[in-house]
Amino acid sequence: MASEYEEDEPPRKRAKASKIDKGHVESTNNRRLFAPFRALGFITNHVPFAMQVRSYKGATGAPRIHILSCIGKAWIEFEGERMKVLFVGPEEDFQITSMTMEGNNIWVTAGPSVICYEAGRQISRFINPFHTILSSIIAFGSQILALTDDGRRLLTWDAQSGELLSTITFDEDFTATQVIHPATLLNKVLVSSAQGSMQLWNIRTNVCIYTFSPDKLHNAHSKPTKITTLVQSNVADLVGIGFASGFVSIHDIRSDEQLLSVRMDGGAIKSIAFRTDGQEILATANSTGNIALWNLNEKGRILHIIRGAHDSSISCIQWVPGHPLLFSSGDDNSIKQWIFDGPDLPPRLLKYRSGHHSPPNLIRYYGEDGKQILTTGQDRSLRCTSVVRDSRSFELSQGPLSKKATSLSLPLASLKIPPATSISFSTARSSDWDDVLTAHADESFARTWSVTNKRLGKFSFSTAKDTAKSSQDSQLTSRGVIRAVHVTACGNFGLAASSNGIIQVWSMQSGLKRKVFELGPAPEEVDSRFRIAIGSSMKGGKGRCVTGLAVDALNKALVVGTLDGTLNFFNFHSKLLEETLVLPTSVVALNLQRANNLLAVICDDLVLRLFDLETKRLVRELTGFKGRILDVTFSHDSRWIFTTSLDSIIRTFDIPTGQLIDAFRTSSTATSISFSPTGDFLATSHVDSAGIYLWANRAQYAEVSWRSAAEVEAEAYESTALPTVQGTREDEALDGLTALGVIESSDVFRNPPEMDGELITLTLLPRARWQTLLNLDVIMERNRPKEAAKAPEKAPFFLPSLPGESLRLDVEAKVGIEEGHTSTQKTSTRLEKNRAMETESEFQRLLRGEPHDGQYDELFKLLKILTPAAVDLELRLLITLQQQALFLCALTQRLCSHNDFEMVQTLMAVFLKLHGESLIDNVEMQGNLERLLQASRAENEKIGALINKGLGVLNFIRDVE
Repeated sequence: MASEYEEDEPPRKRAKASKIDKGHVESTNNRRLFAPFRALGFITNHVPFAMQVRSYKGATGAPRIHILSCIGKAWIEFEGERMKVLFVGPEEDFQITSMTMEGNNIWVTAGPSVICYEAGRQISRFINPFHTILSSIIAFGSQILALTDDGRRLLTWDAQSGELLSTITFDEDFTATQVIHPATLLNKVLVSSAQGSMQLWNIRTNVCIYTFSPDKLHNAHSKPTKITTLVQSNVADLVGIGFASGFVSIHDIRSDEQLLSVRMDGGAIKSIAFRTDGQEILATANSTGNIALWNLNEKGRILHIIRGAHDSSISCIQWVPGHPLLFSSGDDNSIKQWIFDGPDLPPRLLKYRSGHHSPPNLIRYYGEDGKQILTTGQDRSLRCTSVVRDSRSFELSQGPLSKKATSLSLPLASLKIPPATSISFSTARSSDWDDVLTAHADESFARTWSVTNKRLGKFSFSTAKDTAKSSQDSQLTSRGVIRAVHVTACGNFGLAASSNGIIQVWSMQSGLKRKVFELGPAPEEVDSRFRIAIGSSMKGGKGRCVTGLAVDALNKALVVGTLDGTLNFFNFHSKLLEETLVLPTSVVALNLQRANNLLAVICDDLVLRLFDLETKRLVRELTGFKGRILDVTFSHDSRWIFTTSLDSIIRTFDIPTGQLIDAFRTSSTATSISFSPTGDFLATSHVDSAGIYLWANRAQYAEVSWRSAAEVEAEAYESTALPTVQGTREDEALDGLTALGVIESSDVFRNPPEMDGELITLTLLPRARWQTLLNLDVIMERNRPKEAAKAPEKAPFFLPSLPGESLRLDVEAKVGIEEGHTSTQKTSTRLEKNRAMETESEFQRLLRGEPHDGQYDELFKLLKILTPAAVDLELRLLITLQQQALFLCALTQRLCSHNDFEMVQTLMAVFLKLHGESLIDNVEMQGNLERLLQASRAENEKIGALINKGLGVLNFIRDVE
């Protein structure tokens, strides 16, 4: 242990891995599909923040406020006015325990180290020679002081050289908790203890000057408790002391006399702050998340209590010097600004930055641009997290809960909606009405939300039975708990299914109930262990718990998964049950990919089953899981499917082959995953973290070598560290992306230059390119300008160019000065035209230079990169019979090579439309046309036969169960 931390260790700018470790990281990442990219949603934690107000000489604006916040092993610096992120520090090996700011430097303690940063970069590092964890750091002029976490020692370093100047060791009955520098006292520090006492030390002589007994610090009627916070007041010699009992004391350390004491009920005092803008107000915060304001001029009369200022314990509060602005941070992962509009007016929330303070359990990409993620967790909030910019993230409002909490004297968290258990959305009509539907724990109704308006929606869809029906049925029918929700692709309908088997459909626009689906009794094939005892008085399928809902893109079919292991297919319009499939185990959840109607069914037997919604048949069974499957998501192109399970492994399956192509183990289990609609990131949430983690898809940047399932499983047991907010780990991992490069591997599939046998290839270019070329005259006519184009201004000089689409200068033209004599003779227009007719474009040169029995690869490669308008121009320039004959030969040879079929057909149609009359009038072109006709007929018959064969094989596979 001693060899790990050397006193003379040089400072480092960046944590670098050794050559062996780096090579291992690169080799591992080159073989994996995903690389760690970034973590989202981290704002602060239980470590108190540090604030600094900076003003510059000659500046006319207001001073700039800088907030330094801890996020575990790294830190974030915010600009206080707009709460904008300025810097993100690198991740350390240990958790950060305390922070402070001095000038342009940031000082933190992490493990046994004191680290100094400037502009986000590490410039120095001091090591505790006792190798114990450090805490409670303060900057004391040119010296840095830090307490050890066990409260036994106070260490002093020189801030410039890093030399350890002194070590103060406390007595056995004194466990230090915090240290401050009292104003106006030279070389003196005040240290508080867990025993309720304080000591005043001279750090230059290492002598304890005075000890403050617990009896004088506490109230005479209270028992001494631990000092939890210690701050310097606006007045010299006066300090504020907070205790674990909720007692707050203002003490004169020069006379050792208590001047004022107040008590805040509910928990331990976590932070104290004195207002500095002329108002004698004391702010205190406790472990229950409340903030109290006391009037010091009226012997500590309470002014206001902000109940539920934070959803958990408050870690720190500080006033902005000279301003009625209070900053607060808490364990709920939020930093808030409170402004006071008047001396006696209650504060109001001005700005805040927040994230989840408990791990999210559901995350889903929102929209088609991949810039927002909907997240919900056990903290009873629904948030929209921005992937592009953290400041755009927000929590959807649940109404005026703060006013209700204040009037009812209840915690704000107790009034929030229960945690969401299911979520669904559609952005098709998001600008018109609510677009998100959620189900919540132990609730019998679903709620709508509006992401556009950032608030709770207008409707709550209850599964209660209609009052118009008989009271007997109402008594026999239980409401049940909402288990699954679904919003149709059009955004018009919201579906909710309850634990008693009732599926109801509402209008998302009006909130009116539109349909009710009845499951009916369970099939006879259902195993007895899945059957639910249904009394003789129960009707139909009441009691069959629904676990999943899915509706196709055209609102034709509704799929319902149940806990008794059945898939029920309904006609969405007629409400008729068309077919029921019985599975060998319970259905846990459903996920429908609307692009290709593939239905992913998570089953309780550790198997993921894929069904074709059109044929209602099982098409794939994906196995290999060592724990219960938690979540599943499809890729944007429907080729891959991603899963997470209790064995902490995120797996990627190739749907066409059904093979496992990638897997990696994370340090903690991923509870939910979602793949970006743009295909660039995989988002994950984890069981022990409040953040959202993004993993970069390496297939977007480089070719990835696929491995066998055995190799993937073997490498999956190596744990992968989670992404950081900003650090070095993801930089090392992204080195494996080899952007714009190619990974040399025999496993990578590459298209051969020529297909074997009777296969026919296409160009793989967009269909719109050939449609545009076929209809170019119509497009040009439609886009013709209403006014004639203005002639350009006369150029100061003229550079002759050759005909063709690409710009090529005529270097042989005689312009300018020849041997000192100015040429005054102008070339006649007729000669210029004749000369232009004799020159060749690149297209014509390649057409003439290719042998008649070749495949014209270079010619068609050029045509693929030209625009449709350029191709049309080149075809129009084929005005001689020789050029036309060569082009007909090129089309015939390309057809016979079985390449670029749709491109040849398009070029042939456009060419015949342009030069059809000329070809008919000249008999010598008949032979070329007949050869092209025979080759075209042969290829058309061949491709028709191949399509019919493929359709037959597909129909045969669909019919086989």
